[in-house]
Amino acid sequence: MTLRHLKIFVTVCETGSATAAGEKLYIAQPSISLAISELEDYYGIKLFDRIAKRLYITEDGKRFLQYATHIVGLFEDMEKEVKNLDGIGVIRIGTSITIGNYLLPGYVSAFKGMHPHMEVKVVIDNSDRIQQYVLSNKIDIGLIEELVHSSYLVKYKFRDDELVPICAINHKFAEQNHIELTQLCDESFIMRESGSAGRNIFDSIMTMHNIDISPAWESTSTQAIIRAVGENLGISILPYLLVKDALERKEISVFHLKDIEFKREFYIIHHKNKFLTESAKSFIKLCK
Repeated sequence: MTLRHLKIFVTVCETGSATAAGEKLYIAQPSISLAISELEDYYGIKLFDRIAKRLYITEDGKRFLQYATHIVGLFEDMEKEVKNLDGIGVIRIGTSITIGNYLLPGYVSAFKGMHPHMEVKVVIDNSDRIQQYVLSNKIDIGLIEELVHSSYLVKYKFRDDELVPICAINHKFAEQNHIELTQLCDESFIMRESGSAGRNIFDSIMTMHNIDISPAWESTSTQAIIRAVGENLGISILPYLLVKDALERKEISVFHLKDIEFKREFYIIHHKNKFLTESAKSFIKLCK
């Protein structure tokens, strides 16, 4: 016997006739009658007395109805819960520091407006680690600032960005254009840690131009770097989004390198074998 048989039986009991049950379930009346007959044959009991073309539930039928009602009800409860899991579950997001500081709060706020019962868990780390978290299924979706390294990851570009060279407002480079790369060799650098997207871009460009830069300071804290640069302890190259406020407050200054731009792209990533819920797809669409 199937759940369909039980649901038909319960509906016949609720509506009082095979015809009404058929209309409610969008099933032809002969199929309703057949399902009831199959139940009676299978269990060897009579569920209804058929008198003057009407159905009257038997005592056996009443006892059977108690079980059938609970089984059908439990199934319907399960259906509702499972179908609503996407609306009341958890989505795990991982982002790089730049995206986490300046873009993610707006994305999460908009997402919560669309899915108010979803819990959003966030990890903010450098792009390399975010990729590893996606690969190990510690997070569902990653937002990173550099190229994807693994063939197991699916990526979607969602934004362009740039890094800018910064210095103290009283530094000789302040507000200068066309600074030669070779002029950087005599400067102290205060940089993000290896593995961060910005640092990787900077290192690759320096290597490409045969410039050897060994940072005097390395830090995971962008604000610490900005403050140190502001005190003229060194220069740095950071994402524009992270230094925008400090530039507007004139705590630091920007300068420009001759013929060099530090362009990059932001990517949404997820594992290629990851099942994306509708809410996860919604989050990805929102970021795009």
